[in-house]
Amino acid sequence: MCGMVGYAGFAGHVPENTEDTSLKEMTETLACRGPDASALWAEGTAGLGHTRLAVVDLTGGRQPMVLTRGGRTVLTVVFTGEIYNHTRLRSELTALGHRFTTRSDSEVVLHAIDAWGERAPARMEGMFAYAAWEPGPRRLTLVRDRFGIKPLYYARIDAAVVFGSEPKAVLAHPAVTARLDLDGLRELLLSAHPMIKTPGRCAFAGLEEVVPGTVVTVTPQGVHAHPYWSLSPVEHRDDLPTTVVRVRQLLQEAVTGQLVADVPVSVLLSGGLDSSAIAALAHPSDGTLHTLSVDLGNQTSGRDAMGRDPDGPYAELMVRHLGSSHRRVHLGVDVLSDPDRRAQVGRLRDGLTLGDFDISLLHLYRAVREDFPVTLAGDGADELFGGYRWFTTQAAAAESFPWDGVLDRADLTRLLDPSLAAALDLPAHRAELHRAACAEIEHLPGTTPAEAALRRYSYLNLTRFLPCLLDRADRLSMGVGLEVRVPFLNHHLVEYVFNTPWDMKTFDGREKSLLRAAVTDLLPEPVRTRRKSPYPMVRDPAYRAALTTQVECLLAEAGPAIDLLDGAAVRSLLLEATGADRFPREGLELVLDLDLWLRVHRPSLQL
Repeated sequence: MCGMVGYAGFAGHVPENTEDTSLKEMTETLACRGPDASALWAEGTAGLGHTRLAVVDLTGGRQPMVLTRGGRTVLTVVFTGEIYNHTRLRSELTALGHRFTTRSDSEVVLHAIDAWGERAPARMEGMFAYAAWEPGPRRLTLVRDRFGIKPLYYARIDAAVVFGSEPKAVLAHPAVTARLDLDGLRELLLSAHPMIKTPGRCAFAGLEEVVPGTVVTVTPQGVHAHPYWSLSPVEHRDDLPTTVVRVRQLLQEAVTGQLVADVPVSVLLSGGLDSSAIAALAHPSDGTLHTLSVDLGNQTSGRDAMGRDPDGPYAELMVRHLGSSHRRVHLGVDVLSDPDRRAQVGRLRDGLTLGDFDISLLHLYRAVREDFPVTLAGDGADELFGGYRWFTTQAAAAESFPWDGVLDRADLTRLLDPSLAAALDLPAHRAELHRAACAEIEHLPGTTPAEAALRRYSYLNLTRFLPCLLDRADRLSMGVGLEVRVPFLNHHLVEYVFNTPWDMKTFDGREKSLLRAAVTDLLPEPVRTRRKSPYPMVRDPAYRAALTTQVECLLAEAGPAIDLLDGAAVRSLLLEATGADRFPREGLELVLDLDLWLRVHRPSLQL
């Protein structure tokens, strides 16, 4: 896992003020993503920078990686992520006459691009993003993995392109400025509340995100983007017993492939079905499994309104069952409500935070990184197997995103200045996003309306909801130099389960029946039958008090967000927070995070 930046000029031009110092400054913004090494490469009108987290071939695989012929550079590549089938690809490339000097997957990417060009990413299995510069044809190629696990952004500046793993890296170039327009504010708000990610968009005007599963090619003739992969319908021919066996096989292959590393690997273990399945499948036959979980202090017993119950007892049961070496990371309300820690999360995310969800996850990742540069997580299982309760609620049948109304989030636009809220018109914007997303979905002939609706729910969850969680995991994990691998997003597994009929996914009347059946022999009964429990949130009243005090201080000092907010609505929110049974945490956190985002990025406002 790494960070990468770069620029490329066309038609004889380079970005204004482009110098080696600019490339160096861009690269330095991503130091946390690659704490083990950094390097720059520049030639003619192009420059690439890279920061490295060494996971495979610790002494080799340094980047930028250059391929030369006859003493001339023909290809330079920067790459971030992991290619899990790099050994097989290396064999294929060797048979084609390519010669390797390292064991790294980075060099496999270099030669794969040289051999197969734009067809290379379709051969790769893993999580990745890369940029390839070919000086001969003056061609820059930007590529992102199928699900967008690894990020990649770019900005067009006259006849040039500047790119980086994070918006902050692109914005570090002097020719790129931070600007916030109405579309950017819509994306900033919706990606956090209620978690709708628009492919290709980000909050900063003029910055674009490479769409997952897409190749972006930049030449003197212009910019062209085309998909190399998409979620497509395929007829499912297996019966239920065969399907269960196949899911188990695909998941085992994914886990086994993602355990390969030249550094210690751990597993995040909450005690839920998803993480417990990963931990059980990752258990070595001749060694010790290392697991970690987070424990939020002063949690009450029983399930809350979102269906959460404490993870601790289930995690401990799995630890005893597997005999793993386990660490519980304890966090108190003083940590979760600390404004300095919130600011740290905000700087890492380049967007609005999810409050204590993000703060606790960052500290869990930091604890993991003390001993393990790599960890496996259960992200993607709920979206793939239908774990969320909105898959089975009537709310999902409406012409809106399935989680609308189910997440029980308040209407936060009431906190905005009324004229700004009217200009944003978020309800109309969300409806248009929903229509555009549904237009992408394909169905097989003869698909029943009920099955088509559930396919739509799955597609929207995988392409609009999950990217918000992947973005969160990437920024917070890479903020401490930790690589998080997600076996459930192996694309062979996703393709198979996505096309499995819904009655098989819920054959016993429960959520995630198919996954539960596939790993039933690996888990103790209480874990196997445990209901879906979302990521834990702090329930300590002290957290409410801390947020309330911080918002009061923000109002008193008239922070930068005040001009975008309705002061009377915010003061009403404070009264609600001190007197109501329902804690309006999302509203308080929006006020704090919007103010923080404006302080950190200082964008020019074009609203």
